[in-house]
Amino acid sequence: MKQHKLMGAIAFSGALALALAGCAAGTGDDNGDSGNEPVETKAADYNPQERDALQTGGEVRFPINEIPEQLNAFNGDGSADTARVAAWYTPQILLQEADGTPYKNDAYLDEWKIDTVDGNTQITFTFTDEAHWNDGTDMDWTAIEATWKANNGTDEAFNPNATDGYKAITSVEQGDSAKTAIVTFDGEFAWPEMPFLTGIIHPALADPETFNTAMIDNPHPEWGAGPYKVDEFDANSDYISFVPNEEWWGNEPLLDKVSFQGMDAAASINAFKADEIDMVGVNTKDRLEQVKDMDDITIYRATQTANTLIQVDADKPQFSDVKVREAFFKAINIDQQKEIAWNGLDYEEEPAGSLTLFPFQPGYSNALEEAGWKYDPDAAKKLLDEAGWAEGEDGVREKDGEKLSVVYPVWSDDATAEALAKALQAQMKEVGIDLQIDIRPSTDFSADYTSKNWDVSSLRFTSSDPFGAAWFCQLYCMDMGLNLSGVQNEETDQRIHDEVESLPTADEQTAAAMKLEAEIFQEWGLIPLYNGPSISAVKTGLANLTPEPYVGLDGFGVQPVENVGWEK
Repeated sequence: MKQHKLMGAIAFSGALALALAGCAAGTGDDNGDSGNEPVETKAADYNPQERDALQTGGEVRFPINEIPEQLNAFNGDGSADTARVAAWYTPQILLQEADGTPYKNDAYLDEWKIDTVDGNTQITFTFTDEAHWNDGTDMDWTAIEATWKANNGTDEAFNPNATDGYKAITSVEQGDSAKTAIVTFDGEFAWPEMPFLTGIIHPALADPETFNTAMIDNPHPEWGAGPYKVDEFDANSDYISFVPNEEWWGNEPLLDKVSFQGMDAAASINAFKADEIDMVGVNTKDRLEQVKDMDDITIYRATQTANTLIQVDADKPQFSDVKVREAFFKAINIDQQKEIAWNGLDYEEEPAGSLTLFPFQPGYSNALEEAGWKYDPDAAKKLLDEAGWAEGEDGVREKDGEKLSVVYPVWSDDATAEALAKALQAQMKEVGIDLQIDIRPSTDFSADYTSKNWDVSSLRFTSSDPFGAAWFCQLYCMDMGLNLSGVQNEETDQRIHDEVESLPTADEQTAAAMKLEAEIFQEWGLIPLYNGPSISAVKTGLANLTPEPYVGLDGFGVQPVENVGWEK
């Protein structure tokens, strides 16, 4: 359930309005009026087209929540937006169909095969003769080795996004030539498709200091490889653009230029109407209304491979008591939150009771319900009473002279995001919790989130592969940089290893992960709210949309960026 290795976090508002620019069924004449029957939402809807149906040339301009400070997509401080940017100028050695089925990118790899040798899973990568990095370094087995060493967790100086998969590898060795890497796991590995699906790093990043800091506000184009190269980059204005790479040896990129501009929700919809960008998320009734009468646009609608969730910081004194955390979550009316989020979208879905699997996946169960969650303000009040928080004269609970007040940032200027926050504020007021809403620009999200500049946060975890249990540790182990609720502990880490990761098959790991997730939810650090649709307005004729991970137009798909273009 992550992008083969990394599950990106993005601001909820961004998912609502920008990164959600997406995947959807062709409903170009649907105006989003409420009261209609639910509109069909496909698994993927991205205008797939063969290259010969597309023209050579042209430009595409995308909005993005932000150009993150950390531009190393493998670093724990990176986000889903980091991965989007990286996809346009770093190697995509393995690609994915919309359902998550992986296949090799022929430009980079002559061979990718999985075997069992002496009881151990073994993967062989053989790079093409032409494959090389932009600085002239040959692309060979050392890139696989560097990626493994930076992400396997054995050197604590590295700050990886996730160690899942990598930590199961015992060795990476050169094969018959430097172009071949042989990757050996400890025993039979249940998720052989998983490692390296996020890509690989330049060997220069194999040094911890370089890995952690060199790509802060610096994309280092020379460490990239692919059909496009970085053209312009401006950290201050949140802008990056790409042009065809003269070092590229594969299929010619179809576009003359691709750009990403960081912008808030209101700015993005206005930019789309002003013909300043070519795609925008319209995941609210208001945003759909603003584009419904535009000419030469198409509305796409699809199931989103992402979870909206609410998280509290157990390291903050207000939430140090598990009873307070449980009370907070049981005071949330999830049905009301969904009604606000989907108002006018004619959308329905099954309850999203897991962060490991989606309701449409085999093996899913409602772990949140099994953990004992339900909307129950009376139970929440009782828990707060038991925790010693008494109701004050103004209705806000107090203990030892301190009010039960928490800060809830909203990284957006979007009206629906504000309405969701105000509804949550009212729900908390009912039980005596003072929820202070703090409106912030979406460009502050990464820095605020990683520094835990919040008491409560609502955001989205996005997934670019269907192997949910494979990334269970990234979700729930200590010090992973994604789940920042602070409820993780060494005992849970050990249980994840013993009860999930040690099992021999994917089916067994999935069943065990779903069972353990229900117990983890009882620590009351974070809960899923809903998955939601991905709806976008797109200039008609733009094809093979969102080849990057974490966007949702093509489901779990990761496509060659050189195939994005305009129809003839």
